[in-house]
Amino acid sequence: MRKFNTNRERFSPRASLAAIGTKIRSLKLFDAIEQKVKIGQKSVKHTPIEKLYDAFINILSGAHGVVEINTRLRTDEALQRAFGRKRCAEQSVVQDTLDACTSMNVEQMQEAIDEIFRSHSLAFKHDFKSNLFIEDIDLTGLPCGKRAEFASKGYFSHQRNRRGRQLGRVLASQYQEIIVDRLYSGNTQLCQAFQPLVEAAERTLLLNEQKRRRTVLRVDSGGGSMKDVNWALERGYHFHGKDFSGQRAQLLAQSVSRWYDDPKIASRQVGWVESSESPFIKPVRRIAVRCKKNNGQWAVGVIVSTLSLTDALALTGQNPDKIYDPLCVLLAYVYFYDQREGGVETEIKQDKQGLAIGKRNKKRFEAQQMLMLLAVLAHNAVIWTKRWLTPQTSKLSSFGIQRIVRDLFHISGLVEFDREGMIIRITLNQSSRLAALLCKALRFILDPLHIALSLGEI
Repeated sequence: MRKFNTNRERFSPRASLAAIGTKIRSLKLFDAIEQKVKIGQKSVKHTPIEKLYDAFINILSGAHGVVEINTRLRTDEALQRAFGRKRCAEQSVVQDTLDACTSMNVEQMQEAIDEIFRSHSLAFKHDFKSNLFIEDIDLTGLPCGKRAEFASKGYFSHQRNRRGRQLGRVLASQYQEIIVDRLYSGNTQLCQAFQPLVEAAERTLLLNEQKRRRTVLRVDSGGGSMKDVNWALERGYHFHGKDFSGQRAQLLAQSVSRWYDDPKIASRQVGWVESSESPFIKPVRRIAVRCKKNNGQWAVGVIVSTLSLTDALALTGQNPDKIYDPLCVLLAYVYFYDQREGGVETEIKQDKQGLAIGKRNKKRFEAQQMLMLLAVLAHNAVIWTKRWLTPQTSKLSSFGIQRIVRDLFHISGLVEFDREGMIIRITLNQSSRLAALLCKALRFILDPLHIALSLGEI
């Protein structure tokens, strides 16, 4: 067992996160927030922005509530120092700062998060000329207490008569980065949030007309109303989603002259809609999809898409020579829609499990919005962390947000400081199964910061 140098060494249950914290600190992510967000609250021991910073670190550490600042962050001096904090605010003080936030502060925070996104994301640097850009749009329920502002009855999976709020998200699926998150009342549906979410993403990405023509909006049936589809087409976007009307889908399916079996999913069939009538302002392709239910009847849906045949094949990684194979082309459109499950739906699930976005509930709507935006920054920071580490250790490419936060960020170790309190060495616990895997990748990050990294017996 290694002995502590009590003057300059500190044990941390999250020494690996401390190592990542030094990199995040070097990027000065919170500078934009400090410059733009002006919360009307007096500073005693900590500024309002420092308290938001503590809440952000708390989220990265896997906490399910702000209250865990006291047990996760205040007791871990090494983690505080890694992120540039000499001490940590008490959780109740952080709660007070969140409750002091106004709608103006929320707008300021959104602007700051946008600026950080533009500086560090790959999505903002996407090559629109070479490849189409995919935006996945979805809504998910966040249950909360009935006394919370804008808490109302709505759709919450497997929870009838539950009250809560809805989280609207636009995800850059090719990069797993959140473009925008917005909070709505619990009875909001995607057909109401679709246009505001697209407009918010447009502002974040600074999309001009040329870039919108190379952007695909992919949504489920909630965003597939005629009004929303035509609005998107008028704005110049590509659209790929399910028709909102189930009744119309049943009628359109009757025009299919030939059904093809899906080789990947038993009892699912696909076919071209051959009806010439279209309510849309631009030409679209429509694909009927039907699945046999337990009672023997067919459940039918219709996919509406503006993508060309070659684009559909390219987006599903197929050979362009298959353009003459009707089944391959049909399945390309269907499988591209199916990829939503591995895109926005998976990322939302990962955030609920890894970043606990459904656990931290504030009564004040503005306070909840600030927590939501801090979680957006945390999500993207985790994705960027994975991007830094993966080139050195390819095995980490399969790690999702939950596993990164739960396992990779929770490797214990010792953190050593110099006389000025700067970190000079981190020793990870060699008994951790992931420590050796992580060590090589972390050295690539820490060497430019002049921080030594090693494995040791703790």
